[in-house]
Amino acid sequence: MTYQTHIAQLTNLIADQNGTWDAISPESVARMRLQNRFTTGLDIARYTAAIMRKDMAAYDADPANYTQSLGCWHGFIAQQKMISIKKHFGTTDRRYLYLSGWMVAAMRSEFGPLPDQSMHEKTSVPALIEELYTFLRQADARELGMMFRDVDAARAAGNAIEEQRLLNAIENHQTHVVPIIADIDAGFGNAEATYLLARKMIEAGACALQIENQVSDEKQCGHQDGKVTVPHEDFLAKVRACRYAFLELGVEDGIIVTRTDSLGAGLTKQIAVSKEAGDLGDQYNSYLDCEEIDSATAQNGDVILNRDGKLLRPRRLPSNLFQFRAGTGEDRCVMDCIASLQSGADLLWIETEKPHIEQIAGMVDRIREVVPNAKLVYNNSPSFNWTLNFRQQVFDAWSAAGEDVSTYDRARLMSVDYDGTKLADEADERIRTFQADSAKRAGIFHHLITLPTYHTAALSTDNLAKQYFGDAGMLGYVKGVQRKEIREGIACVKHQNMSGSDLGDDHKEYFAGEAALKAGGAHNTMNQFAA
Repeated sequence: MTYQTHIAQLTNLIADQNGTWDAISPESVARMRLQNRFTTGLDIARYTAAIMRKDMAAYDADPANYTQSLGCWHGFIAQQKMISIKKHFGTTDRRYLYLSGWMVAAMRSEFGPLPDQSMHEKTSVPALIEELYTFLRQADARELGMMFRDVDAARAAGNAIEEQRLLNAIENHQTHVVPIIADIDAGFGNAEATYLLARKMIEAGACALQIENQVSDEKQCGHQDGKVTVPHEDFLAKVRACRYAFLELGVEDGIIVTRTDSLGAGLTKQIAVSKEAGDLGDQYNSYLDCEEIDSATAQNGDVILNRDGKLLRPRRLPSNLFQFRAGTGEDRCVMDCIASLQSGADLLWIETEKPHIEQIAGMVDRIREVVPNAKLVYNNSPSFNWTLNFRQQVFDAWSAAGEDVSTYDRARLMSVDYDGTKLADEADERIRTFQADSAKRAGIFHHLITLPTYHTAALSTDNLAKQYFGDAGMLGYVKGVQRKEIREGIACVKHQNMSGSDLGDDHKEYFAGEAALKAGGAHNTMNQFAA
């Protein structure tokens, strides 16, 4: 309903109460309703799933319509990000949130900082989703509350034109609530465990779940060594578990992102079950590193494969894991992606060891030969040394083109000595356009940075500590933080307003009228920031 429709409906409702509700203001209730547009996490999941589906269709029509997100480890970080996006760009269109399992493990576990190995409490993931949306909904309430105050001021001044402008803005208000792509790791157990966690995450508001094909109890960060994948049927059972959770809860547009770590994972814990030659299990096993044996050389405890009339023994490591043949990672990635899309996945995630467009595009081209509209979510990871990677890419391209690169040392290109050079400038330009270029060439629908706010929090805290505890003293805070907040219009410079103080004052006035004891009076020091 519109603002005015809410007021009209509430006016009639209050009038029907025989005078007992006459102290209730219809317009105040209408304002509270608009400030709390989403009453449950499922409302959010259904709303944001529709946004993602619309954005996916727009990308299919034109890859310039790619989407982006930043990983957030706290509701306040997500809130400030979306407030900033609305301030600078006027819209939240095609901007999402990413919930990183790495950051949950490192920053939100009751055990304290943990590595990205699925050791954190699974309940911490849906709890963070709920927290993120609590802060985004509060951002809506705060922004609309300020608009309602401006309406009242325009009315008091008799400015009907300004009042109408504000009412139109209220009717067209865009929420800070945007889609979250939420990391469910490798499912935290068997398919039933995956289903139970998926359901909790969806109930908290997640419209998109990202799940990876590693062994749950051997899961590693995508950019570390020792990754172990599982046969396709094990993984696809968990994909189906996520879909069942979406459908059970009525989020029929829910999105599943399947991630393959096969490019960097050279190990498997299991030999896949194969029922006939050429099936998924047989294809998975075909990449195992094997040696040919006969009955005379077979040993006690050997696992034996029969292929083309030959007996093959997969090489087993002391860890009891089996290894794949070197150089098969890309082929296994392509196989993983096609199998996932043909089994209900909506988007793909290929974890790579470097941000190289042609490497990604080479795999996507092969996938699209089978599934033409295949699309990727891609991790613009802080685990990549972007400066060194792209300077080396430019160095290699120049070398291949016959240009003179004798003044550059390829191994030292990270050095500040090369800042400002032609090579460094071209590398920076490639970094700047990486998302747009790879969206067009490599089928990347969504670009995210997994851990950016982890790093920005560390960097800003280091800068403040260096100044404040050094010679600058209080000037370190004033010059490095507060003065910038004021001049750049950072919302939380008025931290009392940001924490909900003005919202509370509005409610006090609704509830108690002139008797309300409000915090936002003349002696509130936040008034110093009015200018």
